[in-house]
Amino acid sequence: GTTNTMRASGYPVAVLTLIFDVSKGFLAVWLAKMLVPGNVWIEIFAPLAAIIGHNYSIFLVEKTENGKIHVGGGAGGAPAFGGSLGLWLPSFWYLLIIALIAFFVIGYASVTTMSIGFSIMIIFALRAWMNLSPWSYFIYGLLAEILLIWALRPNIQRLLDGNERGVSWRTYKKQK
Repeated sequence: GTTNTMRASGYPVAVLTLIFDVSKGFLAVWLAKMLVPGNVWIEIFAPLAAIIGHNYSIFLVEKTENGKIHVGGGAGGAPAFGGSLGLWLPSFWYLLIIALIAFFVIGYASVTTMSIGFSIMIIFALRAWMNLSPWSYFIYGLLAEILLIWALRPNIQRLLDGNERGVSWRTYKKQK
């Protein structure tokens, strides 16, 4: 995903990758709303499908040395972010602030990704509690977070072991 692109090609290409990955989730919701208007469950399953497609891309299938099939992909944070935008566009500002703080202050892309899913849950739980959006949008956040955590299992283990690669000056400094 975006973090690997940043490490391999730098920030400008990473930003472009991020825009395309966010667009996956956003366009999934937009398309669902156009094709099946008023069906809230289709609206939440469409970006979940985008996350799954991002995490397990048919374009990144390879056979391992022991003959097993491995399907590669990202962790799903950007399509989850995009799905939230498709469900409620102003969530952009809340998620952007949280993501920037997690990315540049905490310094781990995996923590940033998990904070996005968690924040989506909180945003839509509060909105549902205030009767501003359906509770199924909270379900979207919950299921998105589960998918993100599942994809980040190796990163979570590295965080626990203290050897996760950082992305901020603070974590780079700590690693040296």
